This record gives sequence, C-alpha cells and structure tokens, in this order.
Amino acid sequence: MTGAYIKGMDVSFLDEIEQGGGVFRYGSGPQAGQAADLLEILGDSGVNSIRLRIWNDPPGGFCNLERTLFMARRIKAAGLGFLLDFHYSDKWADPANQWKPQIWTGLDFEALRLSVYEYTLEVLEALQYQGTLPDMVQIGNEITPGFLWEEGRVDGQYDTQEQWTRFTELVKAGIAGAKEIAPELPVMIHIDRGGDKDASRRFFDRFEEHGVEYDVIGLSFYPWWHGTLADLEQNLGDLAQRYDKDIIVVETAYPWTLAGPEGFPLIVKEAEQLHAGYPATVEGQAAYLRDLHEVIRRTRHDRGIGCYYWEPAWIPSQHEWSVGHANNWSNLTLFDYEGRALASLDV
Repeated sequence: MTGAYIKGMDVSFLDEIEQGGGVFRYGSGPQAGQAADLLEILGDSGVNSIRLRIWNDPPGGFCNLERTLFMARRIKAAGLGFLLDFHYSDKWADPANQWKPQIWTGLDFEALRLSVYEYTLEVLEALQYQGTLPDMVQIGNEITPGFLWEEGRVDGQYDTQEQWTRFTELVKAGIAGAKEIAPELPVMIHIDRGGDKDASRRFFDRFEEHGVEYDVIGLSFYPWWHGTLADLEQNLGDLAQRYDKDIIVVETAYPWTLAGPEGFPLIVKEAEQLHAGYPATVEGQAAYLRDLHEVIRRTRHDRGIGCYYWEPAWIPSQHEWSVGHANNWSNLTLFDYEGRALASLDV
C-alpha cells in the first residue's frame, strides 16, 4: 500500500471481542447478513490498513506482544497495511493517562531510556522474525502531555525545559529502537489536538527545537472534544506548511445513533455533542466521514495521506473488558449492535 491514501481502521479490541462471542456480518449486497471475518468485511469495503495498540503487560493479556503477533499475522494474511501504536504502558495512554509500565517503575532515567529502546527493538524484532513487520509505527499515543510519567511529563507544572529534554530523549530512544530494526520504517508522532492549531504548533515546535527526527504527524480528531472540521482543516494546512511532513488523522469517530444498548454507557449521548450539520444517524455518520476525508485530501502540498477510524467494531458483546473499561463506544462504531455493517462503512 506504499503511496496509497490510507483508509484505515483501529480494531485493537477485535481479538477480545471475538473471544467474548462477538460476530460480524455484511450489511448489504449479495452477502448481506452473512457472518465473516471482520478483516474480510473491512477489506471488501475499501479499507487498506489496520492499526493496533500494544501494551507492555496489560491485565487480561490482550494487546500484549503475544496477541499482537497473532493479530499481525491475520492482518498481513488479509493483504492489509499495518500501523503499530506503542503506548508504553500496561493500560490506556492518553492525555489524562501516560503511566509507565509497572515493571519500569523505580528505574532511574538512564535505565528507563534504555528500556524504551530495548522494548521497542524487541517487539519489532519479533514481528520481523515472523514476517509481519509493521508498515509504520507510533512512538507513544496522544503524547501532548508527554509520556512515561513523571519522567517524561510536560504538562502543567512539568512544562519546563528540563522536562522537555527528558521527554524528547525518551521519544528518541523509541525511535532509535525502531530504526535499528528497520531504518526505513516510517515513525509517527501522535498528539490529540486535531482542531487546535496553537497547541499543535507549540508541541511540534518543541520537537523541532530538540531535534526529534520523525516522519509523520498523527492527530486525533473527535468533534465533541477537538472542534469543527473547519478547525481541523486550518490545523492540517498550518502543520503541512510549517513542518513539511505527511499527516494522518489517526483517530476519529462519529455516532450513528444516540440510543444506546441496554446496560451500556455512552460517551456521546447528547445532541449538544454533535458537529453541526451531521445528525446522529447512519446517513449523518456517512456524511461526516465523507467530508472528513475531503478535508484531509485537500491538505496543502498533498500532505494529508489518510485516516484511521478508532474502534469501528467495538460492538457490545460483553460489558467489562480486560482493562476494566466498560464499552462506552458502541454507538460510535460502523456496525450495529448485532455486528451488522452499516452503510457508512462503505464511505
């Protein structure tokens, strides 16, 4: 898929959903209603790349190295591209949570930096050995406030020159581990401020200042948190001009309903959370996705190279998950509550 516009999906929960009894079905065409491997359904819809997160030692065992190796074989067998997202944590890493793996607590800074390098190298070496090396890697997930707290923290009182030096040294260690295995492997740096031009500039200017060498900018863009499509378009244009790097909207989603399944919470459940002009219907979801892709494709200098939808298949097949996180995403999927593909998947 080198050079192709990326039409991607993050299906990191797939392994666990299947083991919890989840089943996926085609939504239309001659195979309508037929159960099939999710990756087959996605590929038939035009998806060309899959994103997986990897946690160091997660409770429950999903998204660890062993299961990542298993999923990587499936992705490559399906002929799909593969983006691997290093969280460098045993659980969720996001702007509110960037906690280091338990096994790395208590390490001094140099030992921590070496651990980041060695872990990254060892994961990619294992993937390379089985012939499933990713096509791209992320060094950290939504790392706007830093990662591997507190050593790599840069928000609030930690927003100091000393902390930015430590944070970027840890990032450089991850990049070095990746490049040791595959020097040409594209490296993404991912923040969560898709609609925030000023915050994006502040972050990536710091990386320029500290000489972090990476290849791709990744952004999360959820309208209820990150603004409007117009905000996103302005930021994409500014980033493309300012840093001259390819850009991917590496996380997004939109609701197809505000009526949740019984017993499951919803993170988006109010009309006030919606983007103006896009109702919480299958048609509204499809329109949002069409317009989002057009915004990305319009990025100046052709630097907008694709998008990944976050957990389009996180259907309510069970209430609690191995990481202790209830499914609050089931109306933000591209499948209905019974696992049948929605028309919006074909966008």
